[in-house]
Amino acid sequence: MQRMGQIIGLNADKVEEYKRLHAAVWPDILAMISACNIKNYSIYLKEPENMMFAYYEYHGTDYAADMAKMAADPKTQEWWGVCMPCQKPLETRKDGEWWAMMEEVFHLD
Repeated sequence: MQRMGQIIGLNADKVEEYKRLHAAVWPDILAMISACNIKNYSIYLKEPENMMFAYYEYHGTDYAADMAKMAADPKTQEWWGVCMPCQKPLETRKDGEWWAMMEEVFHLD
């Protein structure tokens, strides 16, 4: 299992919409997340800065393939189409990232 942390901004005028969307995530999206070996997935929001932190655990053996599978899914693309306009990616993110990946510097079970 691999623990993953990501960060992204949220546009101030989209906070309520983003909360509404995530209060009722589409069932097909939840199924795809599970099918791509992601478990224990949470997104946190810090207001008023409007920064979001995502944490999940990857239980598969080929992260790149699972992420490609998710990205190719038409329903996931539709979901991203409504969520991404709410988000404000960090300018310092790496090429190819939307949510910026974070380095784990401490963990205690």
